[in-house]
Amino acid sequence: MEFGLTEEQNMVVETVRSFVENELYPLEAELERTGALPREIAQDIQNKVLEMGFYAPNIPEEFGGGGLDNLTFALLERELGRTSMGLNHWWGRPSNILCAGTPEQRERYLIPCVKGERHDALAMTEPDAGSDVRGMKCAARRDGGDWVINGTKHFISHADIADFVITFIATGEEETPRGPKKRISCFLIDRDTPGFEIRPGYNSVSHRGYNNCILNFDDCRVPDAQILGEEGKGFEVANDWLYATRITVATMCVGRARRVFDIAAEWCATRKQFGQTIGKFQGTSFKLADMITEIDAADWLTLAAAWKLDQKQDANREIASAKLYASEMLARVTDEAIQIHGGMGLMDELPLERFWRDARVERIWDGTSEIQRHIISRSILRPLEG
Repeated sequence: MEFGLTEEQNMVVETVRSFVENELYPLEAELERTGALPREIAQDIQNKVLEMGFYAPNIPEEFGGGGLDNLTFALLERELGRTSMGLNHWWGRPSNILCAGTPEQRERYLIPCVKGERHDALAMTEPDAGSDVRGMKCAARRDGGDWVINGTKHFISHADIADFVITFIATGEEETPRGPKKRISCFLIDRDTPGFEIRPGYNSVSHRGYNNCILNFDDCRVPDAQILGEEGKGFEVANDWLYATRITVATMCVGRARRVFDIAAEWCATRKQFGQTIGKFQGTSFKLADMITEIDAADWLTLAAAWKLDQKQDANREIASAKLYASEMLARVTDEAIQIHGGMGLMDELPLERFWRDARVERIWDGTSEIQRHIISRSILRPLEG
């Protein structure tokens, strides 16, 4: 593993950070106050990214995307993590699972997303099926050449702006040595499909302006042609293409933590108490030492997992470790930053209370901390038959 960045990687980091600081930071306060980003501002962000040639950086070049490798994409996501999810979402990164589609599906769904003409969302979670994804009750039954879908999904991020939703649905059961198991299929469902409703979700304290939605299916009829991959093989196609989404969570946590750290370090260097800057007090300076050590550890753990993917090696444990450690690190760093600032840290004049609230969801979505620990421990014990 090369620890230094290439010229291209440095360019990506510098370009994205400059854009985030100059174009997105000024929009944060209003987004936080209103909880909504006007569509014309969102479109302006998207247009600027398209003009820069940085749109859809995670999609292979053969489909018109930027074709970044996993490590370089992780560096890009790290910089985007410095700002609000409601803003950085418009730096379009379509779901790369769309690359698994047929030529017709790619032409209809993937290519317009790469061009910024359409937006996707991805739906797995249900009210009674969170970590236990195979416990989903949203189901489809065959009816001739169609599938009729009934059920509900919730906590579906940015479905409010999606033109279609990549949806995982139970399409029957199959017998296994451990008993019956649901067959899960992946469907591409257009927003205006009869029987399909997207409605507002819950008010979350994390990531205001990045909305979650509820999806309702009431005898929603879609043809066989809307299945992505093979019927009953939804998890297989997800594992092939969504393998590294947890790296995105980890690296965004690192980016956000670095911004929080910068704010805390500046405060320590300028805030005076008892006749000297508070950074001169060991109780405060040692906090900074612990914070930067944890941030660096999470950063290298995350980049190493991305690098391993680029070497075509199995990185499931490393990715789980990165997601687990980075998300829990962010919680500790934001909490310490508020402690350093005292009462001011909880006031909305500073962004720290927002980062503190936003940090909480990172240990839940894209696999809870408990699920990551399960993946890690299983990878250790299985080879030992333990």
